[in-house]
Amino acid sequence: MWHTLLHRVRHSTLRTSMLGKHQQVSNSAARARVRRVWLKVHRWIGLSLGLVLTVAAVSGSAMLIADPLDKALNHHIFTAPNSSTVDYPAVLAALKNEVDASSSITLRPPRQPEESLHALIRGPWRGTIYLNPTTAEILGRRAETEGTMGFLFALHSHLFAGEIGKIVLTLSAFAYLCLLASGFYLWWPKRWSQAFNIRLTASSLRALFDWHRVTGAILGIGVLVSVASGAYMTWQPFAQAVTYLSGGTATVAPKVQASAPSGNIIALAVDRARSTYANASIGYIQVPAKPDQPIRIRMRMADDPHPNGLTSLWLDPSNAQILQINHWATLDLGTRAYSYIYPLHTGELWGISWMVITFIFGVTLFGYGLTGILLWWRKR
Repeated sequence: MWHTLLHRVRHSTLRTSMLGKHQQVSNSAARARVRRVWLKVHRWIGLSLGLVLTVAAVSGSAMLIADPLDKALNHHIFTAPNSSTVDYPAVLAALKNEVDASSSITLRPPRQPEESLHALIRGPWRGTIYLNPTTAEILGRRAETEGTMGFLFALHSHLFAGEIGKIVLTLSAFAYLCLLASGFYLWWPKRWSQAFNIRLTASSLRALFDWHRVTGAILGIGVLVSVASGAYMTWQPFAQAVTYLSGGTATVAPKVQASAPSGNIIALAVDRARSTYANASIGYIQVPAKPDQPIRIRMRMADDPHPNGLTSLWLDPSNAQILQINHWATLDLGTRAYSYIYPLHTGELWGISWMVITFIFGVTLFGYGLTGILLWWRKR
């Protein structure tokens, strides 16, 4: 009897052990299947919309370097020696001789001593005209995509495809969320002691793989900041949704019925803006091209993080009377967010240190795309 009982116990133990091993094998097989699915998701999103992110990353990082180089190499259009105050009547008279009457003109007054005035033109010809602010001498002009910075900005902001390009960039930002989530899943280590190892002495394929997964784990969230802020600026419905969800109402410009403003009216409008906010700087002056549009002067308050300022003064183009003031701190939430999101994305929010970090994020995102392509090419 004891022999029979012992045999049954051994048989039961053996069967339990076999069932346990079978369960472990089943669990391992299930995890392997899930991992293969995530790997395919990561790979094919990376090889499609991920390539768009790579283009945006390299063009954005290049702009951080190209902008100061452009100003240094082309100082003849960016500087106006011996200039002082802006002669707005002379500037507008010079511009009206150069552009179509239907064009809208946005003036960017000098922000530093002896800096040129920039006039952004939107009409049959689109681009920027550079003038001496005091003499109204035209120093040079560039079409919208002319020059290194124009090319890079168009590539970075809309892929040379207008609104369609902006939609593609927005979809690419959502794709990055999928890449980040799938990348974290594929990276998540069984042994944390080896989680951040990059074996540079191993084969080139292994080194590329380690760099791709480790930098993704370490810098992936930081790169997301650049991607998400870029998407917010690219696709306006994001700001509209934020305003709607916060219960706010979008800011609307006042309507007027007047003729196009003269240079003297623009000068008077600037004087009134400065007297209203004596300690603020003028970022842009939008000269209306249509009779129902007011003059808009954007100003930067001392506490506004946006480098161009988001406080707007709307003035009547017939007499420069102030019609409406929208202080940046009282704007609807979706619009007010631009004060932080814009300099966060461009690297201007926290000085040179944040600009360097932003550059690193851009180069890292480009590195993700490059190493991902190389890994796929080597393993295909």
